[in-house]
Amino acid sequence: MKPATVAKKLGIYLPAAPEEFRDSEISREEFAELLATPPEWLTKLRADGPHPRLVVAQKLGVSASGLARAGAPDVMTTAEIKALLVEMPEWLVVERATHAAVNEENARVKSERAAKAARK
Repeated sequence: MKPATVAKKLGIYLPAAPEEFRDSEISREEFAELLATPPEWLTKLRADGPHPRLVVAQKLGVSASGLARAGAPDVMTTAEIKALLVEMPEWLVVERATHAAVNEENARVKSERAAKAARK
C-alpha cells in the first residue's frame, strides 16, 4: 500500500511520520503489524499529533466541511484541539450543533428505512 493510504487508515498526518515510513510501500502484513504493535513514533503521533483534518474534526465533534467553513486549520496538535474545546469559540458551538442535528436526522432516516423494510 502507498504510505498515504496507510497514514489515512492509521489516522495520522503523513508529513509528520518518519521519512522511512513516507518513502516506502507498506505490505498488508506490515500494516497489520503496525496495528497490532504500534511503534513508539506511531503511538506518539496518535497521542500528540499533529492530526489530519478528519481526526481534528472527530476530536472537535464537527464535520470536516465544518472545519473548512470556519476557516480552522486542517492540521492541529492535541494541545491545540484541547485549547479550542476549552475556549469554545462561537464557530465551534455552531458547527457542533449543526453536526449533531445532521447525525440525528441521519439516525431518524435510517430508523424509518429499517421500520419500512421490516414491514415488507
